[in-house]
Amino acid sequence: MPSWLNIHELTHLYIIPWGMQLLMALLIFIAGRKLAKLLLKLIQQMMEKAQVDAMLMRFAHSLLNGLFLLFIVIAAFSQLGVDTTSFIALLGAAGLAVGLALRDSLKDFASGILLLIFQPFKVGHTIETSGITGSVEEIGVFTTRLKTGDNREVTIPNGKIYSAMIINNSIRDTRRIDMVFGIEYSDDIQLAKAIMNDILANDARILKEPAALVAVVELADSSVNFNVRPWVNNADYWPVRYDVTEKIKLAFDAHGISIPFPQIALHVKSSS
Repeated sequence: MPSWLNIHELTHLYIIPWGMQLLMALLIFIAGRKLAKLLLKLIQQMMEKAQVDAMLMRFAHSLLNGLFLLFIVIAAFSQLGVDTTSFIALLGAAGLAVGLALRDSLKDFASGILLLIFQPFKVGHTIETSGITGSVEEIGVFTTRLKTGDNREVTIPNGKIYSAMIINNSIRDTRRIDMVFGIEYSDDIQLAKAIMNDILANDARILKEPAALVAVVELADSSVNFNVRPWVNNADYWPVRYDVTEKIKLAFDAHGISIPFPQIALHVKSSS
């Protein structure tokens, strides 16, 4: 019988060693998957305890699951005797190439993760960023979607948001309204101040603490300007601002107090 058909040698030299390697590789894969599931469950519990955003938890779960699976597959192939060094180097080179090609997208991706971790704003908050004011409808991994006051939808890359100033108008329970009203120099300052204080005192939506401010702030070119600064609950900001502005104008009119406005004096010279 030819030596290459020697079953005894074939079994001891190839079938048993390869079988053991295949069995060990299979055990590494199965044990690795179970360990990965255990670690993923533990990480998820820790994130839930820390009250991490649900979207970030789902993303982290998918990312870590993929990384764990990659490591397990490499370990299993290594057990089979496959040289994984070149494979790892190839993955590194491919990752570098993809990173260079998608550097802007990766910036948006990293910024999205940071926004979800540090949470300078949440869904439903009204924010100002990158020259846009709107209500946050969705915080994605790459972009954030806002709805403006006139019902337009604005999608902003997360990299642009994270690198810009973010003003969150909703995160505090109370908010101060800053208004400026001017009167003529010939008008009674004390009367105007009393009128505005009375209007603020009689609006139940205006908070007693902190106290509202009515004070002369500037002697301008054509007017005496008052700062009017009441505090309100966040939800009452715009309704109170609109109402107080209208009431002060009507009260000034009723008491003969003028609000200066730009005027042009035109003098016509007769040619006769």
